[in-house]
Amino acid sequence: MVSHNNKRTVRRALVAGAIALGAVTVSAGPAAADPVNIPGVGTFDLPAGVSLPPEVADLIPQQPSAAPTPAAYTAPFTSVGQRAADAAQSKIGAPYVYGAAGPNSFDCSGLVQWAYQQAGVNVPRTSYDQAVAGQAVSISDLQPGDVVSFYGGSHTGIYIGGGNIVHASTSSQPVKVAPLDSMPVDGARRF
Repeated sequence: MVSHNNKRTVRRALVAGAIALGAVTVSAGPAAADPVNIPGVGTFDLPAGVSLPPEVADLIPQQPSAAPTPAAYTAPFTSVGQRAADAAQSKIGAPYVYGAAGPNSFDCSGLVQWAYQQAGVNVPRTSYDQAVAGQAVSISDLQPGDVVSFYGGSHTGIYIGGGNIVHASTSSQPVKVAPLDSMPVDGARRF
């Protein structure tokens, strides 16, 4: 059995021999190499562009790398409209109650208002007011989160993509997904 001291001696001899024999490689890059610390031997500053060959570098114990800082992570961008669409979809199955604006039951405009509140945007309370607020958008240019008005502005829903909306339709139905063309479209608005 080889003792710990004998292993250290072998490592020292290998690294010292590799350095003495010129068994180092030179990379094309101009960056300065980090100092190499060999426990029990010492720290060596290698010239810029010089690195130890793998058979020597593998003998040197590696220091644990520092964990990335939270700033190294970037959250994916999600639009306000997408956040509102996601919030509305989270309420699929919630009961329809006339005049309700959540969080447990909704009417059509209450669902729209609540979903946008979750995305940090205040929108008007009634479907008629929602039909004229925000910025007008063409039905052919709909994006998730756009508020679609139906029946002359008396009903609203949130476009979720794929030709579908999520809406609170009537007292006999919970919040649900429906095809955009299942009702007569009056217009659409973007917030």
